[in-house]
Amino acid sequence: MPSPSSLALPHVAQLHAYTPGLQPTESGWVKLNTNECPYAPSPRVAEAIRREVGEDGNSLRLYPNPKASPLRAAVAKLHGHGLTEAHVCIGNGSDDILNLLVRAFCDANSGAGYTLPSYSLYPVLVAIQDGRVQTIDFDRTMQLPLAQIAESKARAFFLTSPNAPTGVAFTRDEIEAALKVFKGLFVVDEAYALFAKQDAVPLLAKYPNLVITRTLSKAYALAGIRVGYALAHPEVIDVLDRVRDSYNVNRLSQAAALAAVGDMDYYHGIITKVKETRDFYIHEWQELGWFTYRSQANFIFTEPKNAKGESGPAVAKSAYDFLYKNKVLVRYFPSHPLTASFLRISVGTDEEMLTLDEKLQAWLQHA
Repeated sequence: MPSPSSLALPHVAQLHAYTPGLQPTESGWVKLNTNECPYAPSPRVAEAIRREVGEDGNSLRLYPNPKASPLRAAVAKLHGHGLTEAHVCIGNGSDDILNLLVRAFCDANSGAGYTLPSYSLYPVLVAIQDGRVQTIDFDRTMQLPLAQIAESKARAFFLTSPNAPTGVAFTRDEIEAALKVFKGLFVVDEAYALFAKQDAVPLLAKYPNLVITRTLSKAYALAGIRVGYALAHPEVIDVLDRVRDSYNVNRLSQAAALAAVGDMDYYHGIITKVKETRDFYIHEWQELGWFTYRSQANFIFTEPKNAKGESGPAVAKSAYDFLYKNKVLVRYFPSHPLTASFLRISVGTDEEMLTLDEKLQAWLQHA
């Protein structure tokens, strides 16, 4: 009898799964590796979950709203610009939305395009569909490669703005310039948009091929709830509804997300604090002579130098290993020439960032 795994489709048998950041299971770690919010979500979130569960949990025997319709309406109202419930699709995290987009628009004949470096989930999702990819490399300037995007034959093109892992954001004018030259579906992955100066939402009214994806995992401090959404032309939303799971967002997640988007005053305070901390450390590391991108996300991408003033992949790996040995988690991406000399560091609390800074100073002395 053949092994069960040998019965998988040939392209699935060759898949390499997405690798998330390390999740420590013991206490004592400073976790700055997965861009989670360092602060608690709105108190309204826990209240909403308790209300939804009730005293006896009886509501949990019932299926959730299949389209998360109240949440769709709340998201549309949150963004304005003439958006309605028909312009919104809710997903089990924005990863679910990205999966739906690839499922609906990409296959072996209709490729997906994206920039490198970028979110490493994109190639995994395309590979699941046995699709083909068209990649466009950034150089160190992180200028948007408009000419190459214009030449792309992909049916759908994915652009993260702010970019992951550099944190560089593209202006609304730059994104519109890309929309003018790319005729396929143009997906702007705005996971970190609430930390940026601009977003692409006003462009939705003008470009029916624009899709914007958002998540509640970052600025809303709800990574454990798994809610994201797409903003797009109603025809695109209709396509996504055809291919999504019937009940893709559970009752508690819908209740939590509704409470979160209804308490923006609370989140404005968190976002402001994260940006202030981010900018402080960008300045500090630039003062050390470390090349550091002007991030507009909730993380920093910096190229460490050792005490001799050397930088490069070996230096970045040395810093990463030293931090790991001292129970500080950051991310290191050795697989691309642009990223191999850098560390990506999520913005933490003041206490967490102070610990990080102390360990980096110790690394400089140790190295």
